[in-house]
Amino acid sequence: MSKRLAIFTEGLVGNMPTLPLGKNGILHNKVFRILLLSVLFLQVGIWVRNYAVLLFVMEQSNGDPFAVSMIWIVQYVPMLLFSFVGGMFADRWRLKPTIIGCDVLSSLSVFALLPTLLFGMWEAVFFAAFISAITAQFSQPAALKLLKLHLSDEQVQSAIAVNQAVFAQFAMIGPILGTLVYQHFGIHFSVGVMCAAFLLSAAALAFLPPDQPVEKEKTPASFRQELAEGLRYVWSSNVLVRMAAGYVVAGLALGLIQPLGIFVVTDRLSLPKEAIQCFTAANGAAMVMGGILMLVAGKKMAPLRILVTGMAISAVSVSVTGWSTNIWFTLAAQFCSGLMLPFIQMALSMIMLQNTEQSFVGRVNGLLSPLFLASMIVTMSATGWLTSLLSIVAVYQLAAMLLVIGMGIILPLSHECRQKPEASQKTETGTAELS
Repeated sequence: MSKRLAIFTEGLVGNMPTLPLGKNGILHNKVFRILLLSVLFLQVGIWVRNYAVLLFVMEQSNGDPFAVSMIWIVQYVPMLLFSFVGGMFADRWRLKPTIIGCDVLSSLSVFALLPTLLFGMWEAVFFAAFISAITAQFSQPAALKLLKLHLSDEQVQSAIAVNQAVFAQFAMIGPILGTLVYQHFGIHFSVGVMCAAFLLSAAALAFLPPDQPVEKEKTPASFRQELAEGLRYVWSSNVLVRMAAGYVVAGLALGLIQPLGIFVVTDRLSLPKEAIQCFTAANGAAMVMGGILMLVAGKKMAPLRILVTGMAISAVSVSVTGWSTNIWFTLAAQFCSGLMLPFIQMALSMIMLQNTEQSFVGRVNGLLSPLFLASMIVTMSATGWLTSLLSIVAVYQLAAMLLVIGMGIILPLSHECRQKPEASQKTETGTAELS
């Protein structure tokens, strides 16, 4: 009996998921530690910027809807215009100077606000937010490429999981932090916090190891040539083509329901509009829990299985949210939707990285990411018309159907989405040297 118990216990312990932060975890990798510290500083700066600028613009413009909408425009437009350009230069430029330079430029653009604010030119906040959003399109693909260079595939999956957990945590505390800093200390102090946060991120990144020497082409390709190469590379890969289609369909689905949350609360549940905070909190708490679960158990599942499972649960959650008139059903649906979001985001990143050559990571990321945003903007602009033509329930069911279609597009990749042989062997010695 004791022998059977010992065998059972050994098997149970052996099958339990291990945190990626232990003895041989990613926190022992120098590059990841530095990038994580940079992310923490950046999140502080970004959330203080988002909410301090929002509250400041509302105060200065007396709540002008056009001025408020401009805040979101200057943050989203650079994603569409500069995402591929940033990805292209991440493939071409040295990575370490690129991400440090982006953070320094963000800090300088924010610091330049101070003299304009002293002269009452408050509209300059739009320019600072626009520059900061542009630099992010250059630094994000460079940081993603650094992860692929210095971590094994299993470590990259854990690294993305940790980052998603950090983003989820700041999604809850960031608005509170930004609001408190502005309300208690004003816009000038908020600008100082943003500037310091971006500079601290750059200072942390200065400790990254030097870039590996890369043999440069005698005649660098033009922008048109690199764009054509990126498009051909994506088009030649069935995995990436289906991923692109999945991005478009998912963007269309989420764009449909993005503006309707407040109407679910007021029309479907007959609650005051202020009650939306409860649903937002449930979604945010679920995102944090999803990030933690992904850290513990995510690496035990293949990214494609995680993606398909996450999309299936999200489709059901969206359908229930639109159909339900019961507050507890709706809260449960919102919780499940938030719980799956970190899994979906991590799976998308992992599938893209595992099926993209190192020299094309920036361009592929720069091509796929805008597809999601552009398709989301398209359906967001049509949501009002569709809701008046159909109903809130019908629009939510349409969004759920789109997610199911996206699942159907990606599901056939089960025989192709596999880890590349070279990926599992790469950088073993390099990772040891960086530890």
